[in-house]
Amino acid sequence: MKYNIKTLKVCLFLIVLSGFGSGCTGNQQKSAKENQDTHIVKVHTNNRIGQSVANQAKEKTIKREEVTGVKAVNTDKKLLIALKVDQFDRFQLKNIKKKVKSDLEKKYPGYKVFVSTDQKIYLELEQLEQKLQKDQPKKKILNKEFDEIESLMKEQA
Repeated sequence: MKYNIKTLKVCLFLIVLSGFGSGCTGNQQKSAKENQDTHIVKVHTNNRIGQSVANQAKEKTIKREEVTGVKAVNTDKKLLIALKVDQFDRFQLKNIKKKVKSDLEKKYPGYKVFVSTDQKIYLELEQLEQKLQKDQPKKKILNKEFDEIESLMKEQA
C-alpha cells in the first residue's frame, strides 16, 4: 500500500513538472513569433504627396517598447497613425497615445497628428497603405479616404 502511494506521488510530481516545462517553451515561441511581426512596410508612391513623413513616423514609433505594429499615412498637412499595442500595455493606452502624439508633433510641427490604438483604424490604414503602393490613386480619392478615416478617429475620441 505504501509503495503504491509513493509511486502515485512520484508520477503526479513528474506530470506537474512536465506541464510547467511545456508551458514555458510555448511562451518563448509566441514571443519569437511576435518579434517577427514588428517589421515596417514603407510606402513609396509616385504621387505628389510622398509618404516619407509617414515612413519616418513609423520608424520612430515602432522603436517604443510597448508598440508591436504601426500603420501611417500622411497628406500635405495631416498625419494619421495607428498603433498595435501589447496586450499587457493596453491598460495604459491613453498615456501611450499621448506620448506618441506629443513626440510626433514635436518632430513634425507643420503637421496635424492623429493617433489611434483602435484595431479598425489600424486595418483601414493598412488597406489605404496597400492602395497607395499598388494603385497610386489620384489625390482627390486619397484625400476622400483619408478624411473618412480621420472622421472615424474623431468619433472614437
